[in-house]
Amino acid sequence: MTGLRIEHIHKRFEKTVALDDISLEIRPGELFFLLGPSGCGKSTLLRIIAGLQDATSGTLYFNDKDVTHLPTQQRNAVMCFQSYALWPHLSVAQNVSFGLAVRGMGPAEQKARVAEVLHMVQMEAYAERKPNQLSGGQQQRVALARALAVQPACLLLDEPLSNLDAKLRLEMRAEIRRICKTAGLTTIYVTHDQKEALSIADRIAVLRDGHLVQVGSPADLYHTPVNSFVAQFIGQTNLLPGRIIARDAQAVRVETAAGTFTSAAGGSVSDKVVVSIRPERIRVGGSRSANNVTGKLVETTFTGEASEHVVEVQGQRLKIVHMPPLFDPPVEMTIEIDERDVVLLPE
Repeated sequence: MTGLRIEHIHKRFEKTVALDDISLEIRPGELFFLLGPSGCGKSTLLRIIAGLQDATSGTLYFNDKDVTHLPTQQRNAVMCFQSYALWPHLSVAQNVSFGLAVRGMGPAEQKARVAEVLHMVQMEAYAERKPNQLSGGQQQRVALARALAVQPACLLLDEPLSNLDAKLRLEMRAEIRRICKTAGLTTIYVTHDQKEALSIADRIAVLRDGHLVQVGSPADLYHTPVNSFVAQFIGQTNLLPGRIIARDAQAVRVETAAGTFTSAAGGSVSDKVVVSIRPERIRVGGSRSANNVTGKLVETTFTGEASEHVVEVQGQRLKIVHMPPLFDPPVEMTIEIDERDVVLLPE
């Protein structure tokens, strides 16, 4: 398996800085996500790893081999784009074997390898079909099989599920993880879909405006974001500017426009902070925590497995996600937040 080391990568397009001093280490066999809003530089970084673009400066290693200036074919990093780029006149098996033929593999070896990877992606029954006879999810599997067939050093996926409908995207998330882990491939996956990243990544790098903001496991990024950008981008949150008015070894007391809250999630070097409270961590009613406030119900949305409520507290609107759905909520609502769920971020 191949590990990647990215050291101080910069990329500039004339006056535009696309990537600014990016350094990352991606472990062998890891399913690693590059996540961020449009224009943050994630696809540019993926193309540099693939050798499809040159970095302005910096160094890229596959294991301990410097591949910074190697052409794409010598890196053996295979990239799957948003469009599956399947040959419409070739069968599934012929599409998958195309790269093997280019590499000079014999017919018998090709046949065995094609059978192996089609079995891996559960598409062996469709080997003789043409791409236009397949669903979007099946075409995605064929594109993955074609990439796996050449036994790449690493697999690069650029928004691979963007062309699928919502239900199929959900189904394919787990399939992509299964396929990559079964193959033992180091995989780098670009997306702007937070739920996609949270559900299947081993680790995630969050980028913003060409800068690396935070790297960590999905749980790390969700529960301990480094700033309000990550807190907002990874899931939903309520953000309240605040001022620390008291602190000791166990807790921090913070004054906000929605009231005063106690946090057990760590303090801040500055007295000015931003309080982050996840909507699903807010409980309706209860008095087990010191963080109890009362507000007026402004809006309710039923989403199936949950209900979402907006409550106005002292002029500040807080979003609540309640599971199972809360039907006929009271107009005046008392809510409670555990001290561990009041997260303090730098201003």
